[in-house]
Amino acid sequence: MKKKKYIAILASGSGTNARRLIQYFRTHPEGEVALLVSNKPDAPVLGMARNEGVESRVIDREGFYQSRELLPHFRERGIDLIALAGFLWKVPDYLVEAYEGRMLNIHPALLPDFGGKGMYGMHVHRAVKAAGHDQSGMTIHLVNARYDEGQILYQASCTLSPSDTPEDIARKVQQLEHRYYPPVVAQLLPFIPNT
Repeated sequence: MKKKKYIAILASGSGTNARRLIQYFRTHPEGEVALLVSNKPDAPVLGMARNEGVESRVIDREGFYQSRELLPHFRERGIDLIALAGFLWKVPDYLVEAYEGRMLNIHPALLPDFGGKGMYGMHVHRAVKAAGHDQSGMTIHLVNARYDEGQILYQASCTLSPSDTPEDIARKVQQLEHRYYPPVVAQLLPFIPNT
């Protein structure tokens, strides 16, 4: 029998995408969310992970960027794939290199539009509204050394109306994220070697 692939989630906020991933993989034959890491000790996503029975860990800036303490922890836990879900720090090169082709991010816009440093969450939706676009969506992409420039794996779009507020746009995009992020992660699992 093939060994399951273990997934770590990096998240900074409320954790709606993280919850969807955890629940989706709870009964999935090929993957399991084994760890959730946050850079904010008071992030609601940590409570959600506890309630879902997933091990969680808080990392500080020094530990993430200087001591590289996360990498041996990932190896210890047998982490095969990393999924970013609203994680607001730039992933350091050592981690990107160690998980090349095995680290995904979800972005709340149709990249390459509305991507890059500072473009996250409501900042993105306000920018889409200000630009007067008639559609938005979400992008799932591999993580590389530059913000939002990794290979695009999947995009889904939604139609916007002139009366949509940034909050309306956020709701429409979030529905797409919840629908597509878990199955796209799952599709990648057979191509990832076990650690």
